[in-house]
Amino acid sequence: MKFYSSLQIGDYHDLHCEDDLLIKKISSNKIVCAVMDGCSTAMDSHFASTLVGKLLRKIITECGYKELYEKDIQRNPDEQLKEIVKDLFKEMSFLKKSLMLDEKELLTTLIIMLYDSAENKGIILSIGDGVVCVSGNITEFDRDNKPDYLAYHLHENFEDWYNSQHQKIFFDQLEDVSIATDGILTFSKVKKTVSEETINCIEYLMKDQNYEDTEEMLNKKIKKLEHHYGMKPTDDLAIIRLIKGPQPNM
Repeated sequence: MKFYSSLQIGDYHDLHCEDDLLIKKISSNKIVCAVMDGCSTAMDSHFASTLVGKLLRKIITECGYKELYEKDIQRNPDEQLKEIVKDLFKEMSFLKKSLMLDEKELLTTLIIMLYDSAENKGIILSIGDGVVCVSGNITEFDRDNKPDYLAYHLHENFEDWYNSQHQKIFFDQLEDVSIATDGILTFSKVKKTVSEETINCIEYLMKDQNYEDTEEMLNKKIKKLEHHYGMKPTDDLAIIRLIKGPQPNM
């Protein structure tokens, strides 16, 4: 499996990148990927996305240890993702109270994917806005720029909240999967270039496989979009892509 990622500050942002991303293995055959987008109109939005990334890293590490001691318990990707999100829900609720955080300090979207290579099955859950591409099929989760943030629901019963989540994609026989924050929708012509060619930036980043032999594939593509086409994301962008095959050259 080849893993690629890129985190870019938007052309309209000056101080902080408000997005974050995470790629973390639970075990040799299970991996979790996540992209987060902090709410620009909230408080310290870079803090919210980064905090969720840190909490997920902790939770996934603990999942790995748990699997070592519970080898007889088999969880499918759907069940295991639910456990991870449940732990995130608990951790965020605890920190909100213990640090006396305002709800506006915890507003971030989350697209999280769990893939089990042994079963060759995976699941993607989108909490808020973002874009997903599975085997060339692009799905845009758009809530009219009014995401239903996880932080809005920390006072609720987790089971009730989770059962109401319908922005899920199940997949098997993984060939090529990408998840991205909605910054991928904001590529605009921001500089003049010699070339007058046009390009579909979403398809170029999520479907085109040029540069797949290097782990810098996405960064190279983003540089080419800027310098050859004059295109840059005006909003922050976090993107992760998995392509079936051996690891790219390091």
